[in-house]
Amino acid sequence: MSPQNAYSMPNADAEGSFGDPACGDALTFYLRVKDSYIQEISYLVFGCYASIATSSMTSVLAKGKSLEDALKITEEDIINALDGLPEHKAHCSNLGVSALRKAISNYYEKIKTK
Repeated sequence: MSPQNAYSMPNADAEGSFGDPACGDALTFYLRVKDSYIQEISYLVFGCYASIATSSMTSVLAKGKSLEDALKITEEDIINALDGLPEHKAHCSNLGVSALRKAISNYYEKIKTK
C-alpha cells in the first residue's frame, strides 16, 4: 500500500504535532472538520518506513470519523490495520495516535475561543 493523505493542508481547521526524540521521527496532522466529523485529514512525517506507514494508516482510520471516535483510535488499532509491525518498530504507532490527539485538542481549543 502506498502512503495516503501525505500532504500539507493549507487553511486546516486544526493541526497537531508529535515527535519521538529517541529516534528523531516527527509527525504533523492537519484536519478539516465539519459538524464534529473529520472531513479531511493529511500529514507530513519525517521518519522511517514504519513512521510513514503508521501515519498513513492513522489518517485512513480517522477520516470520516467523529472527533470522539477518532480519539478512541489506539496504537493497537493501527498495528492491527497494518497486519503488524516489527517489534522494534511498534513504538511508531504512538506517533500517529499522539499527533492525532493533539490535532483534535487543537481543534477544540480553537472553537472554544470563537
